Amino acid sequence: MEFKTVLFYLFGALMLLAALRVITARNPVHAVLYLVLAFFNAAALWLLLEAEFLAIALLVVYVGAVMVLFLFVVMMLDINVESLRKGFWKHLPFGAAIGGLMVAEMSVVLGGRYFGLDVMPGHTAPAGYSNTKELGRVLFTEYVYPFELASVILLVGIIAAVLLTLRKRKDSKAMHPSDQLAVKRGDRIRLVKMAAEKEAQGGEQ
Repeated sequence: MEFKTVLFYLFGALMLLAALRVITARNPVHAVLYLVLAFFNAAALWLLLEAEFLAIALLVVYVGAVMVLFLFVVMMLDINVESLRKGFWKHLPFGAAIGGLMVAEMSVVLGGRYFGLDVMPGHTAPAGYSNTKELGRVLFTEYVYPFELASVILLVGIIAAVLLTLRKRKDSKAMHPSDQLAVKRGDRIRLVKMAAEKEAQGGEQ
């Protein structure tokens, strides 16, 4: 067995173990840390597949930004774990059935019929080959419509998140920009006419 194959099985086993601990860990902070470990192993697998750009993007975007944000949010929120675990055994059969269905689908898709060595033979990259350039070419030519659709879905998700958090609070003071632009000078300034007054001299009574 080649050393590359040993590394593949090692990183794959660690990623599966970390993914299992994400859903079984009692502490939410530990679950987030296990998810970070799963992302690291997934990036290592992509490096073995010579997809350096995807591996670096996974580490920079997810581990370096998204998961750090998740970790801070989980640590700052006072999550009641006991309330989240209520009804676990009640919904376990349904969840197990869905999980079994997903495993069966992945087994069929990732089986030897579609992803075997005879179907996807190995190839050697020519000199000057860039997987980043090839990924961009395929993404913006063959998959341009799914790419645009994904961007629209992400934009809708961003707008929905902003609208969900933008709620009125009684203890906060705010002013609408339209009200600020509609203000006239007469509403802010009042001119008063009054007689001039002179200060008395020091020696006069």
